[in-house]
Amino acid sequence: MNLHQFRFVQEAVRRNLNLTEAAKALHTSQPGVSKAIIELEDELGVEIFARHGKRIKRVTEPGQHVLQSIEIILREVQNLKRIGEQFSKQDSGKLSIATTHTQARYVLPQPVAKLRQIYPKVGIELHQGSPDQVAQMLMTDVAEIGIATESLSQYEDLVTLPCYEWQHVLVLPFGHPLLDKERVGLDDLAKVPLITYHPSFTGRTRIDRAFAARQLAPNIVLEAIDSDVIKTYVKLGMGVGIVAEMAMAGEEKSPELVARPAGELFGQNIARVAFKRGVYLRHFVLRFAELLSDRLSRDLIQKAMLGTPDDYNL
Repeated sequence: MNLHQFRFVQEAVRRNLNLTEAAKALHTSQPGVSKAIIELEDELGVEIFARHGKRIKRVTEPGQHVLQSIEIILREVQNLKRIGEQFSKQDSGKLSIATTHTQARYVLPQPVAKLRQIYPKVGIELHQGSPDQVAQMLMTDVAEIGIATESLSQYEDLVTLPCYEWQHVLVLPFGHPLLDKERVGLDDLAKVPLITYHPSFTGRTRIDRAFAARQLAPNIVLEAIDSDVIKTYVKLGMGVGIVAEMAMAGEEKSPELVARPAGELFGQNIARVAFKRGVYLRHFVLRFAELLSDRLSRDLIQKAMLGTPDDYNL
């Protein structure tokens, strides 16, 4: 048995048992993948996959155990590479970060710039996606560290730690009637067109739950994943925007937009930093996490990786 066989099995599962797609992802041929898997099954004496004719239909019970072992083996191989890179290349390498647009645009620029000052030989890769995509990028080793608000804590294969708290703000065009109210309530917002995030992004679930709890149906006329897009349409007068407070940083003196805190309406959100469970974290990965929040430290992260991350709260 060899690492190529293990990677073929792992990728076949990741590609929903589609060997053609697995072969494309691994830059090889479909017959080569199929042959390697069969050879591994013959050597182990068990069927990893149940088949109907030549088509793979499902993972067998012994196959589930084989997959668990393969995950551990390939994870440790990756750890060996990272250890080698850390001690042979010292302060150089590549840091891959998976995050959402809001984090990449408004939160990460300063920590990334500071890391580059500390480690000028470290290159940065930013991968943007939904929170679920961020989790998948961590679990498939596309990225070493992930930052997002929604969903990350739901994955057993990830270690997540709270990073910082934030709230939503209402974004209104200058002169909007709601600006005349001392306090804007959910019933007020239910009467006007709203522009906010797509349901899988930036705390949108809290917004939906707040309206549902009051049995109100918000009139959401536009959904977006990009805070800048939301603000653009607010400026055009399409509606009242609901965005993350960090998206309004630097716009306090904007002649076109006015921001009002909405924490009382939608509650507090927690941005989380995440790592794949069991991976070896290079020193500049740990340093970057420390730059994200003064609540995070190298010792705290390493303890969480070894223990129960749920013990660590804001």
